Amino acid sequence: MKKYISYTMIALFATIAVSIAGPDKAAMEAKEKAAWEAFKDKKADDFKKLVDKDFRGVYAEGVSNMQKTLDDMQKWDMKSFAISDFDSFSDEPDVIVTTYTVTIEGTYDGKDHSGTFNSGSVWKKEKGAWMAIFHTNVKQEAAAKQ
Repeated sequence: MKKYISYTMIALFATIAVSIAGPDKAAMEAKEKAAWEAFKDKKADDFKKLVDKDFRGVYAEGVSNMQKTLDDMQKWDMKSFAISDFDSFSDEPDVIVTTYTVTIEGTYDGKDHSGTFNSGSVWKKEKGAWMAIFHTNVKQEAAAKQ
């Protein structure tokens, strides 16, 4: 009888652990891509489904909130983007950090802004949905010639 109780308890704890675990790496990469796609296509409503209303971003140009990001969305003419080297980790069941490289082809406010950027986001699970709460990227610099 003790053996069956032990097996039942192990199964219960395993089920709980699986149910509270965050999404896998592929699922988070899909969320990042969906947010980029919504931004590229200037679909503010789709973007807001993935990005928290209290979002913050930090970029070379300055600090951004949701409204500034939506305003900037209209100034972009992003032709394409490609995410690579994607990784994610979590120490908490409701927070995930992602890092990756994104290559962008496009203009911002009429000026070329194409390049490869090192990027990162923080996602938080709120009311059952993963929402981006922070994002940053910095353009990679060309290697110095020797």
